[in-house]
Amino acid sequence: MAGYADLPVVHGMRYAVAGGKGLRGFLVMESAALFDVPGHGPAFAGAAVEALHAYSLVHDDLPCMDDDDLRRGQPTVHKKWDDGTAVLVGDGLQTLAFDLLADPTTHGDAAVRIALIAGLAKSSGAEGMVLGQAQDIAAETASTPLNLDEISDLQHNKTGALIRWSAQAGAVLAGEDPAPLRRYAVALGLAFQIADDILDVEGDAAEVGKATQKDAEAGKATFVSLLGLDQAKARARALVDEASDALAPYGHRAETLKAAAQFVVDRKK
Repeated sequence: MAGYADLPVVHGMRYAVAGGKGLRGFLVMESAALFDVPGHGPAFAGAAVEALHAYSLVHDDLPCMDDDDLRRGQPTVHKKWDDGTAVLVGDGLQTLAFDLLADPTTHGDAAVRIALIAGLAKSSGAEGMVLGQAQDIAAETASTPLNLDEISDLQHNKTGALIRWSAQAGAVLAGEDPAPLRRYAVALGLAFQIADDILDVEGDAAEVGKATQKDAEAGKATFVSLLGLDQAKARARALVDEASDALAPYGHRAETLKAAAQFVVDRKK
């Protein structure tokens, strides 16, 4: 039998977490920096949410879901290996996320670790990311396209839930009030999705690293299709301002998080 490190699932897990923006892990690290959280806990929590996010992408790319061939400019996991390996890669990454959060290195207080685990479970499960994906699948066969409120709710779950967990993780690690960071993350998550919709229209597939124009071809309602391109861009910019304003309690220490909000709408991939 091949050694553990030689198994396709292990190579696939490493492959799936490579590249990408690392936004969620970055938010964990930067939110922890606001409170001078010591030790390796922020890095462990950041790695956990990146593993969880990578699992969701691997499964979303499968033929039974979005059926994508490219991710981050490379073949998707099921294309590089096969569907079965991709399922196991996603399963492995999901469980790795909770393994990392349960490690005492994340925090010496078990109650804090449990709070992080419970929060990530809710954010990624049937009340968060999974719910949003289910709403997205249902919308594909709905008799009428989603309206703006319905799309906002879908994305609040599908994309926003993990972003909210990530931005609040530093406060949880520090035992501080996460409310300002939650307000920041709510605005940031919506701006992120609007920017994604804009990239699907304007982006270059080679630079974006995945297929573009898919939403329009599928007749899918998006922020761009409902608001128009100019209004969608204006809404994204307003959300960046809203996110930045939420960080006022942290003063100059939050400048990097403010820059991250701007990056979200300026990015080309």
